[in-house]
Amino acid sequence: MMNAWERIQPILEKSLKPGIFQLWIKPLKGEYHQDSNRLVLEAPNDFIASWVKDKLEDAVLSSGMEVLGKKPELAITSPDNNCKTSPLKVGRMVNPEEKPALPSRKALKIVSGFKFFFRDFVVGPCNELAYVASKSFCSERISSDQLFLCSSTGLGKTHLAQSMGNHLAEISNTKNIRMAYLTAEEFASQLVMALKSRRMDEFKARFRDQIDVLMLEDIHFFQGKENIQNEFLSTINSLQCQGKKVVLTSTFLPKELKDIDSNIVSRMCRGFLAVIERPDLQTRREIIKNKAASMQIDVPDEVTDFLAGKIQQDIRQLESCLQNLVFKARMLKEKISLELANQVIKHFDVQEHSLSMDDIINQVCKLFDVSLDSISSKSRKKQYVLARNVAFFVARRHTEASLKEIGYKLNRRHSTVIKGITSVEKELSRQSPLGRQLEQTISQIVS
Repeated sequence: MMNAWERIQPILEKSLKPGIFQLWIKPLKGEYHQDSNRLVLEAPNDFIASWVKDKLEDAVLSSGMEVLGKKPELAITSPDNNCKTSPLKVGRMVNPEEKPALPSRKALKIVSGFKFFFRDFVVGPCNELAYVASKSFCSERISSDQLFLCSSTGLGKTHLAQSMGNHLAEISNTKNIRMAYLTAEEFASQLVMALKSRRMDEFKARFRDQIDVLMLEDIHFFQGKENIQNEFLSTINSLQCQGKKVVLTSTFLPKELKDIDSNIVSRMCRGFLAVIERPDLQTRREIIKNKAASMQIDVPDEVTDFLAGKIQQDIRQLESCLQNLVFKARMLKEKISLELANQVIKHFDVQEHSLSMDDIINQVCKLFDVSLDSISSKSRKKQYVLARNVAFFVARRHTEASLKEIGYKLNRRHSTVIKGITSVEKELSRQSPLGRQLEQTISQIVS
């Protein structure tokens, strides 16, 4: 027998726009408590919970009344607001005079453990320069102690950075090369911790004297953080003076970054800079073949061509789509075919047609149920900010518009566009509940 929420959902589906129902109602789990006449809905994250509460409460109550014969009390929860506890109430007591422990030196001494290798990187016209520069950087065939890798999400920055880590460890005479590999956000967090605990000498020693190579991902995180920028610049200058290596990655070119000290921008441009472009059709084919070979499966050429033609923006998505196709074929005990590929690819970001900025903004407004005036306004309301950020992210990936042009469309500055894109990338990469929701939303916008 269907429970009350299962009977309420079809009524909501009929009364709401399809996109609204899919994004905001379908992820909810519900339970009706008859003794208290209470309908409890659990959202996957706090954002969806507050959005449903603000926008759809009346619709839910109206549908609930139709099923139950009376209007229920509505409670909307999420793991975000159910599990918040003070760190001082958990575990041992914290002495306010006690200095928090910084990551140990061992945490910076990396010999192996990176997931990616050069041998697994598929080289094509889109990434050949970055690949050659990365390999040469390891063998000192280029006269630079710094390499800057730039590309959109999912095109291979991390793959090359980790491959350099593995390669440097392999060729080191001592087999004991000291590397610090972390994101710019993690670097900033460790710096703040050191400042609070008055252990800056230890922090400086760790990142300047105790390592041979510093690898920092997503350095655009430093935008607008003046104190952190100062320490970062001092760190890489110190490493350079000692002849040590620095690898930086970002979604943006140095010249595109705003609220970054001009000395840092100059320093970033001083080393070797390599941009990874979107993969061409042949490279995408080779990526599929390479992945299939590593999985020891046979993928028909027609399926390879179909997937390579449909997913053009993101190598991670291309590989994920293949993995899902293989899994489905094995579960159903079927051969990999075009028919099966057609079923799987519906859930991915496929390139069917070109998108304009107006198309993207209209879709965002429709799916978030907001007006153009709202997301163009100065309001910092959470749903407006998220809608704007999604529009920025999709426009960056699916149009040729510059950051300045994207910002102009929504009455925002260049630097705000970068922050918005970075925020969405962070949620997507973490695969948080909100990140998975954004992934679904973006898929609907571009499909």
